Amino acid sequence: MILRKETVNDIQAITEVTMAAFENHPISRQTEHFIIHALRIANALTLSLVAERDGRIVGHIAFSPVVMSDGTKDWYGLGPISVLPEFQRQGIGKSLMNEGLSELKALGTQGCALVGDPNYYKQFGFKNYPELIHEGIPQEVFVILPFNEKVPQGTIEFHKAFLATE
Repeated sequence: MILRKETVNDIQAITEVTMAAFENHPISRQTEHFIIHALRIANALTLSLVAERDGRIVGHIAFSPVVMSDGTKDWYGLGPISVLPEFQRQGIGKSLMNEGLSELKALGTQGCALVGDPNYYKQFGFKNYPELIHEGIPQEVFVILPFNEKVPQGTIEFHKAFLATE
């Protein structure tokens, strides 16, 4: 498996992987591919990695800037992360996570936030911090990973592309 940054030639495959990965997801509104497109159009897709196996894109992860109400800078939101259903539970998502977080740290960022299953993401160091909230999202599924000791306080706002529905 090869992990690498997306290229223009990967865009359609990323859309297909994302649609397939979220097609039967119980809490998805099936808008994740629209979110990636909107982030790309807004030039807010800071880091976009693909997992390639035998010349085929089988996974994708996206990172984009977030805004902290306390003025803390250089934090990023993770999402969506997608793996083709037939390739799930083979370590592809885990590899994308580890590579993405490593590259994000190398950029000198301060941390990463996401909305997801805290039991899964705790293996990467993500946890809930009550001093930081994402309005409209249940606190138990909003987790962050500070890359240093400083934990922002207040609210976080993901890019408006996360509201995309087409």
